[in-house]
Amino acid sequence: MNLWDKGTSVDALMQEFTVGNDRAMDARLARWDVVGSIAHVSMLAEVGLLGKEEGELLVHELSAILREIDEHGIVIDEQAEDIHSHIEAELTARLGDVGKKIHIARSRNDQVLVDLKLFLRHELRTARRGVHELVGMLLEQADAYRNVLLPGYTHYQVAMPSSFGLWFGGHAEALLEDLRVLDMAIDAANANPLGSAAGYGSSFPIDRELTTRALNFERMHITSTFAQASRGRTERLAAIALAQVASSMARVATDVVLFMSQSFGFVTLPDALTTGSSIMPHKKNPDVFEVLRARCNRLQSLPVEIGFMTSNLPSGYHRDMQFIKDRIIPAIDEFALCVRIMQHVVPQITPTLNIMDDPRYRYAYSVDHVHALVMQGHTFRDAYRMVAQQIADGTFEPRNVTLPPNTTPHIGSIEEPGLSLLRERWKQAL
Repeated sequence: MNLWDKGTSVDALMQEFTVGNDRAMDARLARWDVVGSIAHVSMLAEVGLLGKEEGELLVHELSAILREIDEHGIVIDEQAEDIHSHIEAELTARLGDVGKKIHIARSRNDQVLVDLKLFLRHELRTARRGVHELVGMLLEQADAYRNVLLPGYTHYQVAMPSSFGLWFGGHAEALLEDLRVLDMAIDAANANPLGSAAGYGSSFPIDRELTTRALNFERMHITSTFAQASRGRTERLAAIALAQVASSMARVATDVVLFMSQSFGFVTLPDALTTGSSIMPHKKNPDVFEVLRARCNRLQSLPVEIGFMTSNLPSGYHRDMQFIKDRIIPAIDEFALCVRIMQHVVPQITPTLNIMDDPRYRYAYSVDHVHALVMQGHTFRDAYRMVAQQIADGTFEPRNVTLPPNTTPHIGSIEEPGLSLLRERWKQAL
């Protein structure tokens, strides 16, 4: 059933091409379509556009459909163009002509808008919880290995001593910052578009504030034209948030892949988290992190893809927007999988002890020697040249340089990686 059917025949190939993968995507939006319809029907009855008994009948059957979806899922009838058509046909089959009244003062445009807003708000909040839990795991690792040193690199060259407290803590802080981007995306989804109809409002005396409260939206989109324009915009902001977190997770994955190589040997994984080679018996490959990196990098392309689909569209609804759904919905699932894998593997990363004892890292301590000379009264530039000369003539001897008495290490240093502050931010972010 097409809600726009006027009794004329429709070209079958055109129909199949334009519907595309919409039914499968709409199955993921189904419960939210019903939730939005319950709010809409309740409002229609409140303002007198439906009789009280009609409203109660519709809410009762919609609630039954919602339970069925939550318990058993849904398969959208191939005769229905989308979830909206399917639900209306189901209500009509159960209630007769009363079911046909559900579309009063509403368009499929604002239906899909509210479906997507509710879906994204829920899924992004779920994603936020997952990322927050991951931050906690990274902080646990940072605490456990805070005093284990590893060399820091710049330009892929040995630079200065670092620590696993800083390494795990740094990745935790990155994800803490990413929670702010997720919050931005959640906020964009937390506005009610219902009642904007096809993008120009309705002549019916509906109450949009009532549906805003019923659906627990923080606010409503005021102008119908912007409510319609939020289609694509909301999904792109969600994609930006997912891509930002994915970027941070990809960096963790890249570090682990590098650190596990024999040339570095900074970390190990349990054998159960590695794979082998078909011809090289010694191989223990970090495939899980390579696949994780690839998936995260693919997620980073999502904002660009959505941007291209919407960048040359004028105001108003266009069918192009339908195809944003079959990008953002699978991306939500892939993102959840990546977070779940990260939660599984991060606690199993084991740092190597005494890495800095290797002679190849002897010059990593040169900066500490420069600083020690400065504390003795030399200018920084003179101290720099003195140590550089020792390195050039082969007389430099690395040794632990202790801080002068009454000197407090700064926050973010090896001695004070700031983990207690990060943990406090993590608690506040909950």
